[in-house]
Amino acid sequence: MKYIDEYRDAQAVRRFARAIERITTREWQIMEVCGGQTHAIVKFGIDELLPPQITLLHGPGCPVCVTPVELIDKAVEIASRPNVIFTSFGDMLRVPGTRGDLFAAKAGGGDVRIVYSPLDALRLAQANPDKQVVFFAVGFETTAPANAMAVYQAARQNVTNFSILVSHVLVPPAIEAILGSPDNRVQGFLAAGHVCAVVGYEEYYPLAAKYHVPFVVTGFEPLDILQGVYMLTRQLESGRAEVENQYARCVARQGNRPAQAIVSDVFQIVPRKWRGIGEIPRSGLGLRPAYAQFDAERRFDLVEYTAEESPDCISGEVLQGKVKPNQCPAFGTLCTPEHPLGATMVSNEGACAAYYRYRRLELQPHG
Repeated sequence: MKYIDEYRDAQAVRRFARAIERITTREWQIMEVCGGQTHAIVKFGIDELLPPQITLLHGPGCPVCVTPVELIDKAVEIASRPNVIFTSFGDMLRVPGTRGDLFAAKAGGGDVRIVYSPLDALRLAQANPDKQVVFFAVGFETTAPANAMAVYQAARQNVTNFSILVSHVLVPPAIEAILGSPDNRVQGFLAAGHVCAVVGYEEYYPLAAKYHVPFVVTGFEPLDILQGVYMLTRQLESGRAEVENQYARCVARQGNRPAQAIVSDVFQIVPRKWRGIGEIPRSGLGLRPAYAQFDAERRFDLVEYTAEESPDCISGEVLQGKVKPNQCPAFGTLCTPEHPLGATMVSNEGACAAYYRYRRLELQPHG
C-alpha cells in the first residue's frame, strides 16, 4: 500500500539495523511510550534486529490498559441500569473489572453498543430522548479533541440525556513519574507520534533537561521505529539529551492548535489514577465545571466508588517497563486473551496481548 509499504521495506530496515549496530558501543535502555509501537516492535521483530546492547522497554502507552479498574466497574454499573444506552469503542468491552466486563453487562441485558465516534453517541442521545446515553471517553491526548467536541456540541444543542465517563490520561506526567522513580532504568524515550501530532512536543524539553534523557518523537512503522532508535542511540552515545522529531511528516513542534483549543475549553487537568501504577498528579483530564452536567460519574452518583486490582496481575510492572510480559507467572496460563486478568492482555495495543499473539510459541519451554 502506498505510503505504508515504503516504511516496511525490508532492505531499508536491515540497513538501519546495521547502522544502529555500527554506532552502539554501550548498553542502553530505551522505552517506547505507545502501545501501537509496542505491537509493531513485537509483530515485526524489531527488537530482535537490534544489537544486544540495546533493550527496548515497553511503557504505559495503551490507554485501554491504564484505565483504572474502578472506572471499568463504574462502566459496568452504568451499563447495567435500565433506560441507559452505554456506548464505547470496541476495545473496552472485554477489559476486566472486579465485577466483570461490559460484554457481561450486555449479556445480562444491558444496552451496550459499539460506536466509532463520540459524535455517534451524541446522535444516539438525540434519537432516543427517553434514554440516558453514556459514552466511555478513554484515551490519551489523541482522542481528547473528539470527545471534547461531542460535549461541546451537546451543550450547544442542549442534549440533556448525553454524558461521558471520562478516563483521559496525559503522557508527559507518566513519563516524569517513571523518570522520578528510584528504580528507573530508562535512558531514552521514543515519544508517541500521534500524541505529539495533537499537543506538539514542547513539554519534552524541560523533561530532557531536568533528567538528562533524550526524546525522539517517533512514528509507528518499522522504519519509523528503527530510525527513532538510531536517533536516540546517536544522542546517548554522544552524551546528548535533546528532543528530536523523526515523525516530521505528521508532527509539528506546536501540534494542532485548534484541537488544543477545544480540549482546553471543555477539559481541565486533574490527578488521575493509572491502572497498575497508582495516582499520578496532573496526569489526566476531567470536565470543567461549566460542563459538569455531562459527567456520567456525577449523573449516576458514582464519584466516590473505588476498587482494587487483582493481586495475580502484575500489569503495572509491565506498564512501567520493569518486566516483560513473559516474566509474569500468570502469562499464558492463568491469563490469556480469552480469560484475561488485566487489560494488557485484552487490548490490541497491550504488551501482554502482543507477546501472546506473536511470541507465545517461542517463549514456551522445550522438552
